[in-house]
Amino acid sequence: MMRKVIYSLVFCLCFYTSTVAQKINPKYTFNVELGLPVSVTNPLFGDVMQGLVNVSPYAQYSFPFHFHFGAGVKYSYFTINEFSVPEPRLGGVHSAGGFLKLGWDKFHSDRFATDLGVKMGYNQSFFSSYQSKGVNVVNVQVGSSLIEATVGFVLTSDEQNSYRWIIGYGVQGKGFQPEHIGLSSNGGYDPASFNTVTSYLLVGFGYTHYFKGKN
Repeated sequence: MMRKVIYSLVFCLCFYTSTVAQKINPKYTFNVELGLPVSVTNPLFGDVMQGLVNVSPYAQYSFPFHFHFGAGVKYSYFTINEFSVPEPRLGGVHSAGGFLKLGWDKFHSDRFATDLGVKMGYNQSFFSSYQSKGVNVVNVQVGSSLIEATVGFVLTSDEQNSYRWIIGYGVQGKGFQPEHIGLSSNGGYDPASFNTVTSYLLVGFGYTHYFKGKN
């Protein structure tokens, strides 16, 4: 008897969760993602540049069949790790650009959803470095393509707001040369590796506002 009761409760819970999930329709949303980038390729970039921030505000439209598209802007900043650079250098690189996002999202219940997406766009990087304050300033600009894939685990707080934990992987279609930060030597690195595109892992949080609410 107890087993039948448990099975009935589980069935009712699954049916209720599925019904609620089907009623959720995000449609138009505003999103902000904030994360910490960690460089993983291009040996020189990975050793001497330290990620501090990666932020992406964007608008998004979700279709009833779970696919979505969006558009937004992106900014990231990597600072020079003065303890790893082969020559005395301070400064960093600001990167800014725009992107389009394509992805898939689904509410599994009235409180939990997953969001898979890929951002594709163009990025402009501004390198600025100096030996000491106001001495030997170097400024370099480099443009490149941008691709960033993310997975978001979404928890709603009410009918029009949710928060998410995100993990991702991004690639900027540019290499990293010693002269970008004013280095006069290759620091013992293989020059062939300087043409390897820079990429990073991303861990952070996000916020979503549902303009139409959840129907």
